[in-house]
Amino acid sequence: MRCKKSNRMLYVYFGTDTEKTRENAHMRIRTLADGQETSSIRATDYRPGIFAEHAGSVSLFGGASVTFIDTLSESEEAFEALMNDVPLLQESPRIFVVAENALNAGEKKLFQKHATECEEYVAEKKEKFNTFALTDAFLAKDKKSLWLLLNDALRAGISHEAIIGLLFWQVNTARLVARTRSAEEAGLKPFVYSKTKRALAKFTQDELDGYSRALLSLYHEGHLGKRDIGLALEAWVLAL
Repeated sequence: MRCKKSNRMLYVYFGTDTEKTRENAHMRIRTLADGQETSSIRATDYRPGIFAEHAGSVSLFGGASVTFIDTLSESEEAFEALMNDVPLLQESPRIFVVAENALNAGEKKLFQKHATECEEYVAEKKEKFNTFALTDAFLAKDKKSLWLLLNDALRAGISHEAIIGLLFWQVNTARLVARTRSAEEAGLKPFVYSKTKRALAKFTQDELDGYSRALLSLYHEGHLGKRDIGLALEAWVLAL
């Protein structure tokens, strides 16, 4: 989103992609400052009247000075004051560059009305990792797929502990299904029971018991610092 340009000296960059927002804000500051004086206002710097002070200040070396207004929305009071003083910043001989997080419709409209440039950067939505793909790969006894999915899960920010917990649940579900004759007896949903029942042909009872003990052991030993929990989990997967 880009506002129509004018002779105003207020530049606003905002959005959910904070990295691009800040990158473009700093790029604009470097372009506009051109060696001149710069200053910044952060949420922790806020005090009543600070925007008026900056709007009325003049560079000692001539030319327009630049003030970077950095994520004032981290303070409700500071951000409310900024919204009230946007027209004042527009009229100032000083240059103001604003970097913000996502804005609501009213806030966008206010900045668009008064800014020289007003750009929004939206972060790409990442697909949520399907953790049950890990249990499906385990039930298929597909070592390669499980190892690849393990790495995908870790890159998606899922912890080793969460992955171990999920696999431990699936192993013990398989052990339970092997000892029961129906979903009702096992206390499981029919879909979970039948899917697990079909996969039992790939496992022996001794294997399932061993997998359960190994997962429990690596979890506790990892937390006690006796083993590297990441390396231990990867070794468990590769040993299937």
